Amino acid sequence: MRELPQGLTPPRDGDAIETDHHLSRRAILSGAGALALLSAAGCSTSGGGLPALELDDVTTGSVRPIRPSISVDKNITSPGVMYAGLTDGGFNVPEVPYLKVKPEFRRQIVVDTTGEAPGTIVVHLKERMLYLVQPGGDAIRYGVGIGKDGFRWSGRANIQYGREWPTWTPPPEMIARKPELVKWQAGQPGGLTNPLGARALYIYQDGKDTGYRIHGSPEWWSIGQAMSSGCVRLINQDIIDLYSRVSKKNPVVVV
Repeated sequence: MRELPQGLTPPRDGDAIETDHHLSRRAILSGAGALALLSAAGCSTSGGGLPALELDDVTTGSVRPIRPSISVDKNITSPGVMYAGLTDGGFNVPEVPYLKVKPEFRRQIVVDTTGEAPGTIVVHLKERMLYLVQPGGDAIRYGVGIGKDGFRWSGRANIQYGREWPTWTPPPEMIARKPELVKWQAGQPGGLTNPLGARALYIYQDGKDTGYRIHGSPEWWSIGQAMSSGCVRLINQDIIDLYSRVSKKNPVVVV
């Protein structure tokens, strides 16, 4: 049996003896707790202590974006501004109730997925979308109405020229189907009820008129539908915007 240190009072019956073993264990636990607090505070130890936290020091600026950034265009803004009423060429173009137009068919800037050169107009018949490819990987997208089955055209061509508030002349085949159009066989002057709307872009292939147009329409509710006689129609406010961006001979791809 070990002897007690000098001056230490012997324990009474029932008292526990705190040995050196117990003191050492308590000291170890106290020291470990202090080190744990230091580690939690982000500190590191040296000389064989607890290892420092391995924090990720990559800054957010070095993380690559998921997709390319979208450019800013002063004419691509809120729908309330883009589809407000306006005066153009002496005509008062009415406001479009844009809330009744599906959001995907409203004018907007998107990442270009067409693979075509900037300046190319791409019409996706199935999507009911028209894309004007921009430099830098963007495209301006517009919702469109397309031709009914049996009245659609696809292929590669060019815009030969354009007209503001164009005259509409129904072809003889259309007059045969709708005799009431005979009154316009010499041409319907441009205006708010004209089927070509505020602007028309005339599509030529190999120097010949295809008979197909990209044009405006007062029938904004027809966007996203297949109900025309083959031409591609846009909301009047959208064709005015598109027309302002197109120069002579822009390539056209209809798929």
